[in-house]
Amino acid sequence: MKSNLIFIITLLLIIPLNSCKQKEKKSDMNIIYLHHSTGGVIWQGKKASIVTRAAGKISTKLAETIGNKAKLPLLFDNYNKVNNKKYIIKEMAFPKASPYGWHNYPYDYYNIWVKNAGNEPFMEEPTLEMLTKQYQVVIFKHCFPVSRVQVDQDSADINSDYKSLSNYKLQYAALRDKLHKFPDTKFILFTGAALVKSSVSEDEAKRAREFFTWVTDEWNLPGDNIHIWDLYSIETEGGLYFKEEYATSPNDSHPNVIFASKAAQLLFSRIVDVIDNDGTRTTLTGEKI
Repeated sequence: MKSNLIFIITLLLIIPLNSCKQKEKKSDMNIIYLHHSTGGVIWQGKKASIVTRAAGKISTKLAETIGNKAKLPLLFDNYNKVNNKKYIIKEMAFPKASPYGWHNYPYDYYNIWVKNAGNEPFMEEPTLEMLTKQYQVVIFKHCFPVSRVQVDQDSADINSDYKSLSNYKLQYAALRDKLHKFPDTKFILFTGAALVKSSVSEDEAKRAREFFTWVTDEWNLPGDNIHIWDLYSIETEGGLYFKEEYATSPNDSHPNVIFASKAAQLLFSRIVDVIDNDGTRTTLTGEKI
């Protein structure tokens, strides 16, 4: 009991000090990282302690106060020190589990940011009009169920959450037009996370590869404010599936710690290059050119 009391008192003393330090910072670049579980693993980039994981269920700030800082923000801390910069990256679960629902497919970004755009939240989720007032870089992604791409129906429907190539393409076209309306904001989109072989049919995986190839080769336009980080290619290395040696297990498509550490470094390189050089000095996967 005594040790628990000391721990709680220490937290109460540290958190206000940390908050004061945060208030004093004036960022050169505010970056928001929108994610769910796969993105959270990459953000962490390493195995978190039991204490850090428990604190993370309360808040990210608390976890970083009492435990080891996640790898991606730590990379920015180190970069800032070496280069005399103040690039501040924050993470946000988007959309939240409630009230909108834990869905971040092409339909959901279209639904929140295009169909229901405006200066007020949609189902408590921030619109682009809101995010771009606070952040100069917006990073967003899909979790691995996006790769279960279904057969096209008789006609495409931009307002349908049915996961088909034709619907995805319509929703992405509308998203690109919307993102172009914020030319002062840099957007970084992950190609979708892949699935391990046991979790997807071959036909679904082939359609997923077709879509992400279309995203990188056709949807992605040179010289605009939208940039790609090709997570799909890093995970599959030219194949159809998330390579099992990179996955948590043959039946779990979340990245393991080794892959997450590698991915965090590549993503960091890509983000900094997009900010500093409009993405011209790294490949879509984040390798330096």
